[in-house]
Amino acid sequence: MVGVKLILPYPPSANSLTAVVQGRRVKTREHRRYATVVSSIASREGVSLLEGEVVLRVDVYRPRRQGDLDNTLKAVQDSLKGIAWRDDKQVVEIVARRFEDKDNPRIEIEVEEV
Repeated sequence: MVGVKLILPYPPSANSLTAVVQGRRVKTREHRRYATVVSSIASREGVSLLEGEVVLRVDVYRPRRQGDLDNTLKAVQDSLKGIAWRDDKQVVEIVARRFEDKDNPRIEIEVEEV
């Protein structure tokens, strides 16, 4: 199997990912900044675009007991789309776990082509 493991910063809340500007939904500055950081980390780690179906294994280390696990995944998936896989339809399985780590909040993600 082809894949990659990344450690990413803890993402912004799903509630702050988009805003409505002149009747159109757009990515917020915070979301764009996060995507830039993720892109930089992926580039540094040599991530290449996977063409087949992918499985995501995600460990979320949140800074405090707040927020939904699925909302945390949204910014991460949006930021890796086009970098680790082309289209969300390639994601056929997601295994996600949540932990608390106030001193080092982060996302540990493994993307595998199956």
